[in-house]
Amino acid sequence: MKAVGLYRYLPIDDPESLVDLELPRPTPEGRDLLVRVKAVSVNPVDIKTRKRGPKDKVEEPPRILGWDAAGVVEAVGPESALFKPGDEVYYAGDITRPGCDSEFHLIDERIVGHKPKSLDFAEAAALPLTSLTAWEALFSRLGVTEQPAENQGKSILIINAAGGVGSIATQLARRAGLTVIGTASRPESIQWAKEHGTDYTIDHHQPFAPQLKALGNPTIPYIFCLNNLDQHWDHMVEAIVPQGKICSIVSPQNPVNLGALMGKSATFAWELMFTRPRFQTADMIEQHHILDIVASLVDAGEIKTTLTQRLSPINAANLRKAHATLEQGSMIGKLVLEKFPE
Repeated sequence: MKAVGLYRYLPIDDPESLVDLELPRPTPEGRDLLVRVKAVSVNPVDIKTRKRGPKDKVEEPPRILGWDAAGVVEAVGPESALFKPGDEVYYAGDITRPGCDSEFHLIDERIVGHKPKSLDFAEAAALPLTSLTAWEALFSRLGVTEQPAENQGKSILIINAAGGVGSIATQLARRAGLTVIGTASRPESIQWAKEHGTDYTIDHHQPFAPQLKALGNPTIPYIFCLNNLDQHWDHMVEAIVPQGKICSIVSPQNPVNLGALMGKSATFAWELMFTRPRFQTADMIEQHHILDIVASLVDAGEIKTTLTQRLSPINAANLRKAHATLEQGSMIGKLVLEKFPE
């Protein structure tokens, strides 16, 4: 089967950073599905994995990246009970296993959802990782209720609202009845954030509190940090309401003063959507349920895909181009590759 992977961890402008491969087609066991991959999305985790790998290490067999896919079930393992061959699926995957940048891919069915019927494969591949991250952060880590009536008058601040996760979190938070304040600094990112449901935007390059006060929201019960925890920490501490909650998907580069939250009895939580599959948690199947719920919301017109760029085919040259685009740091929405070469 065709695949794209790496032997060494190299800068993306090196043609050997990602290379085309021919690998054996895997066989599903246990609860695994064998999926014929139709489209893959590129995320910051791909970039971080490639850039932060050991400089002198040579991977043998080559390492396959990619943690967002949509495709068709080709075969199922003997313990599979949720899917059958021919089912169209989408999923984010498991950081401890080979990624989905391959023509055929093994994935545990408990973290797979039925693809939204109203979307093509590329549109669907833009959604799994960001949807799982946003859903888990809002409803599990921050403890937001899904009942709009209970959220009336409450606000959430989403830092980097125009990014992949921010674009989904905005839609979910708005659907849950929260007033959504998103950070964005460029005209195009401000416009994107508003199109996806933010009620207000503020500039993340400036202190939050004065901008929030000008909006009539001097303190916020929920903050979701999707970018540069170090830069925003003090501003979040100032803005969070007493007994409020902050969730981040990015780790700090330097120590942050967690004790600064003590006076407000504020909660700080991490969100990593790979936690459930990585540790095979007892509730791992929740990701299957979340993806099926998101698919139903998409098909009902309540959530829309965040796909903004397509590349074809899925090969090393295009994946290097996609990685380079994300490394520039100004990506809005999601970049998806579709169709392996014949």
